Amino acid sequence: MALAIFDLDNTLLAGDSDYLWGRFLAAEGIVDGTYYESENERFYREYKDGTLDIAEFLRFSLRPLRDNPRAELEALRERFVVELIEPIMLQAAKDLVESHREAGDTLMIITATNAFVTAPIAQRFGIAHLIATLPAEENGRFTGEPSGQPAFREGKVERLHAWLHAHRETLAGSSFYSDSHNDLPLLERVDRPVAVDPDPQLHETARSRGWPVISLRG
Repeated sequence: MALAIFDLDNTLLAGDSDYLWGRFLAAEGIVDGTYYESENERFYREYKDGTLDIAEFLRFSLRPLRDNPRAELEALRERFVVELIEPIMLQAAKDLVESHREAGDTLMIITATNAFVTAPIAQRFGIAHLIATLPAEENGRFTGEPSGQPAFREGKVERLHAWLHAHRETLAGSSFYSDSHNDLPLLERVDRPVAVDPDPQLHETARSRGWPVISLRG
């Protein structure tokens, strides 16, 4: 079975779940709205520009997990997914996932967004394999730090290779769908890289290399 890998934010979703989670927390008064909105916007710009310091961003984005009771966070997350994520789950993305499922491919989402936010989203797509940045935990509480290698840029490649080794799988026949030039390290390693509603940098790279460019947004 071939591996069909999907980026999540702005690929399967018509938006960025990490960014929207931050806005949701600010709107709910869980974090300081003015500060959090400003920093959230800054990090999002840096991500799109390819200048994001992932360590700095994770210290920011994982802090609310550290500072709030887990039961409260889980209740907030369920509302967040229903209110903000389900409306941006693209129908064409669902159809694409189903086409790979029907072909017998192994389905995976790989995303820099942390697993607390993304696990229920992967479940809604019916995708069992998720590689995401892992929030560290101690005694059932989040520490505010990442655990292991963040799934960002080259980190996605490292995490995927560890998964392949553990599951005795290979990248033979593999596909990877992404919107972002930040994912070039992994796009360059699969058999079939596909640019999905790509940013300008990825669009130019895909065009010059003859990679498929598709839209899931109509």
